[in-house]
Amino acid sequence: MEFTWIYDHQTSRKLRAALKMYGVSSSLLKVAIYHGGKMKINGEDKWAVDQVHYLDKITLVLPPEVANDNVDISNAPIDIVYEDQDFLIMNKPAGVATVPAHNVEVADSLVNRVRGYYKKQNYENQVTHVATRLDRDTSGLVIFPKHRFAHAVLDTQLKKHLVKKNYLALVHGNVPAQHGYIDAPIKRDPTSFVKRIVGKGGKASVTEYWSEASNSRASLVKIRLHTGRTHQIRVHFAEIGFPLIGDRMYGESSDIISRQALHCYWLSFYSPFQRKNITVSAPLPNDFQDAVNYYIKG
Repeated sequence: MEFTWIYDHQTSRKLRAALKMYGVSSSLLKVAIYHGGKMKINGEDKWAVDQVHYLDKITLVLPPEVANDNVDISNAPIDIVYEDQDFLIMNKPAGVATVPAHNVEVADSLVNRVRGYYKKQNYENQVTHVATRLDRDTSGLVIFPKHRFAHAVLDTQLKKHLVKKNYLALVHGNVPAQHGYIDAPIKRDPTSFVKRIVGKGGKASVTEYWSEASNSRASLVKIRLHTGRTHQIRVHFAEIGFPLIGDRMYGESSDIISRQALHCYWLSFYSPFQRKNITVSAPLPNDFQDAVNYYIKG
């Protein structure tokens, strides 16, 4: 794949420094130098130390990525919300894992499904990069970068908290404020391989929420994460006494919805390739809407 920019800075720089200004990481430069890629200035192959001048055209060429044969292909359908040459965004149904597990007979995670989709489309890059994840029983939006450069861009934005994600959750009880923050460190539960708890020594974790509708039985809350800890929303709302409806791990099961009522409905990030923000949304799935109708409107 080729990526090209017009160098619009008055100060001359070495090619490697100029490429870094456009988001090219050191690892991508190593791919270009040592693993079959190229760097160019005005269409000619150049070295990393060659000088770039004002209005030069600089190009990074990355070799095709070979898919891992250990990742099985699934031909199950996927719900594509957005796609361009750099990113694929899907609306994940509840009950489907984001990444493959080692203890299942049929590999049918999103990664397996996306690999099947890439193969059908005969894309040049067949590696299924995944940048964001959701729990198996959480529904909503998941981003798959379509090449290693896009993955590096998303990783950088995630570390800087520049990828914005909003969730809707249905929780037991009437939350105490129209707008609030839950600031409580999260760590592994020493008695469980999977479960997390709030406690000293945990990683800093901040959840912001807004009450959208509520009554004495339940509240529908909009949530934005300021950190991305495993099970963060579920742990935080259970900690303050308002566990998610249907969450068997941190609360109790529900006769109305068979999984935790949590849905990532909106996300936004910046694409340096398109030079614009990409913003997408996904409607509430039917089981979640049925729970809202029962607990809030019923």
